[in-house]
Amino acid sequence: MKILFLTDNFPPEVNAPASRTFEHCREWVRAGHEVTVICTAPNFPKGELLAGYRNKPWQWETLDGIRVLRVWTYITANAGFAKRTLDYLSFMVSGFLAGLFVRRPDVIVGTSPQFFTNCAGWMLSVFRRRPFVFELRDLWPESIKTVGAMKDSAALRLMERLELFLYRKSAAVVAVTQSFKRDLIRRGIDGEKVHVVTNGVDLSRFQPLQRDEALVAQLGLAVQSEKSLFVAGYIGTHGMAHALETVLEAARLMQQHPDGSHIRFVLLGDGARKQALKVKAAEMGLQNLVFVDSVPKAEVPRYWSLLDVSIIHLRKADNFTQVIPSKLFECMGMGIPVLHGVAGESAEIVVREGVGLVFEPENAQALCDGLLRLAQDQALSQQLRAHCLDAAPRYDRSRLARQMLGVLEGAAVRA
Repeated sequence: MKILFLTDNFPPEVNAPASRTFEHCREWVRAGHEVTVICTAPNFPKGELLAGYRNKPWQWETLDGIRVLRVWTYITANAGFAKRTLDYLSFMVSGFLAGLFVRRPDVIVGTSPQFFTNCAGWMLSVFRRRPFVFELRDLWPESIKTVGAMKDSAALRLMERLELFLYRKSAAVVAVTQSFKRDLIRRGIDGEKVHVVTNGVDLSRFQPLQRDEALVAQLGLAVQSEKSLFVAGYIGTHGMAHALETVLEAARLMQQHPDGSHIRFVLLGDGARKQALKVKAAEMGLQNLVFVDSVPKAEVPRYWSLLDVSIIHLRKADNFTQVIPSKLFECMGMGIPVLHGVAGESAEIVVREGVGLVFEPENAQALCDGLLRLAQDQALSQQLRAHCLDAAPRYDRSRLARQMLGVLEGAAVRA
């Protein structure tokens, strides 16, 4: 089967959408299928081209057997609604035009969150007369309203109608959560065409590691007293949706707490709020928190190895109760307990699998209480680690990729 996949993000970018798409496509190639990915030149999230790439109209490369066609787009940082919209629209046009000249596929896949990529996928399905599958990773444009990037307006309502149009025109929808499926059914989409394939973890890359002592020294996390440091970390995008001000406030509270002197925070990643967070941390006088810029994908597990607990957090909003952050599964693979500040379906997974503690989003005191509990109760921490490693195989990316492949094969057969 020949699969054409359109996505904004793809390695060497290191965000969750790039990882999911790459790992799925890699498994499909291993299963004997021909996969072509149309994407942008890598620039996320800073809007700066990665070394070795140019923003050209047309450039081919091959990654693990995947044919990758990178097209020109308007490049901007992941900040500012108007400029990002231009970025999305430019990829819609460039991706569509490029797709007209790729060998005729058996199925065309477009992935969200921004659905202009899926507009290109649907238009290609019309011109190429092949089925279109909508991969739903976020309820966009609802999510941009949630983070305050855009208020309710006629333009937003028009985008919502376009969103529903694309769901209806697709041969199938692959949603990453059960909550998304329920939302689509509530809004009139046929539940029979909506399939759930959650995010997962590449267990060949994310496994328990000994703490990287070179990084420990580099980041100033070495033991400085008779009491070992307890390291809590956030690894991922520093965006509007993540409300990482809560982590900064927790660091301030821990800095003042008599039992918090051995607790350190590490924040790794980039995003629209990164610089503002660094300024705020300096204003707060935080001495127990370290910012680290994004690192290549292959380096990320080294940083996971530093953590005694991983902080997962999103703003307190109804829309985010339907989200399952992909880093949850990477923590399982690494055997790292989580402090989970996301309500809803993902919190249910944490509780069901017993892989961490849940706290109220945007509640810094609750985050501190969880940190102190884990730092002081080694037996509980070890129990959560064991549960992580037991749960991880249930979210193995290769198994989930085969599940999604079945959806694509079904769509191709029915065409």
